[in-house]
Amino acid sequence: MTTAPAERVPGGVRRGELNRGGRALRWVEAGRGGPTVVLVAGSGTASPTWAPVLPGLAAHTRVVAYDRAGLGASDPDRMMTLETQVADLAALVEDTGDGPCVLVGHSWGGLLAQLLGWQRPELVAGLVLVDPAHEEFQPPAVRAAEAVLLRLGLLRSALAPTQRVPGDALAGNVPARVRRRRWRTAVAENRLMTLAVPGIRRRRSAARLPDVPVAVLSATEGLPKVLRTRWMLLQSRIAEHATRGTHIVVPGAGHAVHVDDPGAVTAAVLEVAEHARQAKHA
Repeated sequence: MTTAPAERVPGGVRRGELNRGGRALRWVEAGRGGPTVVLVAGSGTASPTWAPVLPGLAAHTRVVAYDRAGLGASDPDRMMTLETQVADLAALVEDTGDGPCVLVGHSWGGLLAQLLGWQRPELVAGLVLVDPAHEEFQPPAVRAAEAVLLRLGLLRSALAPTQRVPGDALAGNVPARVRRRRWRTAVAENRLMTLAVPGIRRRRSAARLPDVPVAVLSATEGLPKVLRTRWMLLQSRIAEHATRGTHIVVPGAGHAVHVDDPGAVTAAVLEVAEHARQAKHA
């Protein structure tokens, strides 16, 4: 999965585009059948981050990996807010899905997937949250630690996963202007995460996730033990508060669990998708 992952995807990779008020929201998709699985990348990352899991998922169902505004192939959104990011995700699900979709969200993408579940439960057939961000894990000390780790290159797998899957049909050769735009969007998304904490906190306390299968995957590496333990506890509570929640700890995996252990993520997604499929037929 390091040279030409798109060639290993069953049926090949197709591209799609959705007009969002004059800006294009773009994605890649593969596979056939349902339920459609929508992959929501972490802060500052685009669809190529999902290259390690795309072939395994596409062999069993339809998979859509989209680029949020300002990332990958999608046009930037000058008025980006939490509401516009969730609205983009909702529009994508409505446009690409044949009914409710299974949402797979990594980090910030995991929070966006939950927000859509709270606001538009009819669009969600299942949730797989991959080391999801949490509004209670945003203190200044953690932000400072993340900045240090980024400078040291320890978060590179999470923020720049295309370095692990270079030059393929999913990522392509990334021009300098795209990298600069991506970095600006990543900075804007991180600021948004901080500003959105009070609102997300209110929404979590006022709503429940839909009655669908929910799998929460936690990493074990990549942060000092005390921070990782705190984050894992918050993630386990997401699963506990879901009607059909499961918490899965992935030993040896860093924050980019889908890169470090794609098999674990693929297995969790396929299990949730199968439960969603059975529920639909029932």
